[in-house]
Amino acid sequence: MPRSSRADYPAPVLITESAELAALCERLRGETFVTVDTEFMRERTYWPELCVVQLGGTSEVAVVDAMAPGLDLAPLGVLLADQAVTKVFHAARQDIEIFVLRYGDVPRPLFDTQVAAMVAGFGDQVGYDSLVAALTGGNIDKAHRFSDWSARPLSPAQIAYAAADVTHLRGVYEKLTARLAKESRLEWVGEEMAVLADPATYRPDPDAMWERLRPRTGNRRMLGVLRAIAAWREREAQRSNIPRQRMLKDEALLEIAATAPETPEVLARARGITEGFARGKTGTSLLAAIAEAKALPDDALPEAPFNRDGPRPSPALVSLLKVLLAAKCEQHNVAAKLVASSDDIDRLALEDAPDIAALHGWRDEVFGADARALKAGQIALGVDGRRIKLIRS
Repeated sequence: MPRSSRADYPAPVLITESAELAALCERLRGETFVTVDTEFMRERTYWPELCVVQLGGTSEVAVVDAMAPGLDLAPLGVLLADQAVTKVFHAARQDIEIFVLRYGDVPRPLFDTQVAAMVAGFGDQVGYDSLVAALTGGNIDKAHRFSDWSARPLSPAQIAYAAADVTHLRGVYEKLTARLAKESRLEWVGEEMAVLADPATYRPDPDAMWERLRPRTGNRRMLGVLRAIAAWREREAQRSNIPRQRMLKDEALLEIAATAPETPEVLARARGITEGFARGKTGTSLLAAIAEAKALPDDALPEAPFNRDGPRPSPALVSLLKVLLAAKCEQHNVAAKLVASSDDIDRLALEDAPDIAALHGWRDEVFGADARALKAGQIALGVDGRRIKLIRS
């Protein structure tokens, strides 16, 4: 097993029986916190296929074979719902999605060390292996990162790799929370956890999927068709349990939205669309979605995404705000990506009082208030040696 963050940590136990899992979860419910990770497959499916769950306690680590015949995972759901035990993850979104699908809710309470590391100044989306090395001196063996976790039996090397993630995670969590408590930033992390703790985060709205395609048009009629067919693809992919890109690629969606075909013959001319697809049941369903969107009244069509239609922000002001953001984040030792996104900066440059996260809570203290002052001409930026400094009028 790769070196753990605790030299005295015992060898991992492989759990394949329901009674073993029930006993383990009952013991772990007596812990203050439990580290959690999963291994899953979704290359060929829309929904993730849970293969392995790793659990780390104070003095034990278990690798649960979630695919073991007859294994009852209900005790795991009870542990994940136990409000007295903090569930610690790293880069938790995909893991939590699996548990929301299986148990109907987010593990509570939860703590994501990747988010916490961004608050603690480790940069944007720091890698787990880098964080382990920086905080515990441990080393993560990457050899089995891309294993086929659905193949059985699990090899000893796979079990060791899986277990190492949750053993190292205990040390990472302890070091991060101590550091954040000393800097009075645990409350900042709490605000970020609120998003992760919302089940809606893991239930994508099919009618909003078109926005991810970032269409470069202000044509609302085309956007209406794109919204309809992107939602159609999402529901069809879910129903058939195949990846959305395998159902229909993004480029094909954008082309179909632009041409809005009304017949199988025209639909078959789009890239990636076969004659059989166009004339079959799936193609007929897609054409119906297009026809319905084309019949919508103008007031039911979506608005063009921000910054694709209408006035653009001043590039110079955007650049100045980005310099301010970098300077303030350097001063406070926090990841800039966590404070404000590129869209936030664009809206801040264009609008007087945009409703963006950067102007609320701790982000406003770190950056938002000074950003407003910069726009109002109340501060200027200068250079003090090797650092940017704020000059207040």
